[in-house]
Amino acid sequence: MAVTVRFAPSPTGRLHAGNIRTALFNYLFARKEGGRLLLRLDDTDTERSTEEFAAGIREDLAWLGLEWADEVRQSDRFDRYAEAVEKLKASGRLYPAYETPEDLELKRKRQLARGKPPVYDRAALKLTDEDRALLEKEGRSPHWRFKLESRDVAWDDLVRGRQHVDAASLSDPVLVREDGTYLYTLPSVVDDIELGITHVIRGEDHVANTAPQIQLFEALGARPPAFGHHNLLVSADGQALSKRDRALSIAALREEGLEPMAVASYAAIIGTSDPVTPHADLGELVEGFDFAKLSRAPARFDGNELRLLNAKLLHTLAYEVVADRLRAMGVAGGKAFWEAVRGNLTVLENAKLWWQVVDGPLEPVIEDRDLCQTAAKLLPPEPWDGETWAQWSSAVKDATGAKGRALFQPLRLALTAHEQGPELKYLLPLMGRARVVARLEGKNC
Repeated sequence: MAVTVRFAPSPTGRLHAGNIRTALFNYLFARKEGGRLLLRLDDTDTERSTEEFAAGIREDLAWLGLEWADEVRQSDRFDRYAEAVEKLKASGRLYPAYETPEDLELKRKRQLARGKPPVYDRAALKLTDEDRALLEKEGRSPHWRFKLESRDVAWDDLVRGRQHVDAASLSDPVLVREDGTYLYTLPSVVDDIELGITHVIRGEDHVANTAPQIQLFEALGARPPAFGHHNLLVSADGQALSKRDRALSIAALREEGLEPMAVASYAAIIGTSDPVTPHADLGELVEGFDFAKLSRAPARFDGNELRLLNAKLLHTLAYEVVADRLRAMGVAGGKAFWEAVRGNLTVLENAKLWWQVVDGPLEPVIEDRDLCQTAAKLLPPEPWDGETWAQWSSAVKDATGAKGRALFQPLRLALTAHEQGPELKYLLPLMGRARVVARLEGKNC
């Protein structure tokens, strides 16, 4: 069977870096195995799910270059979940329970006080028809629990290796709430069966769900998929990532001007044995992808480290890769300009600043007027090339006796109004003689 994986976000908020890590791992694995990725919107929470968030998820994935073969929405599939519920009831694997949250909390406290694990005691299975009728007459509606078989459940995790869980140590999970809405487990398993999902790749916070889900697959007559649980991302200070933390949302990273391949490279590589280096395209990440490289420890997502990686990526990009985006920003100058300034960019938007330096208008900073006036007189005629700066600055040094910072800083401030920046030997030919003379004379141009 062809590899089929799914990325299954809930459209209740924007994606953050941790979500994207899961999406990337699914995408990279599918690409490497010649399979396909499905986008499944887990929107059974109809009150919190919005079309705006669904559109935002698609936008974020597309910005990163992640493509999916098809999209499904759980809100379109309630009839399929209802059929599964009836099948489980008929087989005796789904049973009604009437405890309130307060009842269950009291039971947990009693069990813990006795030194016992807080596992549901299946008291609901002992209720007679008369007991249930009386409870419902009192106004109680049942929630529905999946009856686990008390046996060892094992699977070969793609990341964690052989895993064993004694299902007798687990509470029977609730699949349907009192109001008839579904918890995550039932719709997810039904969808994975009907969509032909072969591998479920997700964060390690779902490990505890796996044994009950494997039994649910089997109870519905299906073979469970392979499972892989990767390490999670945490913030730089070790806190769990949240949709409420907008600073690490994909939308915020995009608005900051970061490159999609910098974000993808960082989210996919941190917490692995590979060095954190920028990759120019997703194909490079596909080639190097291997679950065996993943650490078991959480990986820290450091925004400052990401920004450094973004700068490194820009410094390596060829002009042809960014030409259209530069033109859209009103930045001309072509390949010569790009190669002159790319080593000084942290985000592509910075190129606009340096184009302003080259093309003006710009208010020069005159730190040493006498030196600048002498320098203007010594400017050679055009055409200029990469050797012009060295020849000209040498002539100014001989004429004024200035050297080191006393020579170069006044010239840089007059020509660029910045204390640091791209090498002047590259900027000088782009500025042209008339503009350089005017700025050395203190004119805004």
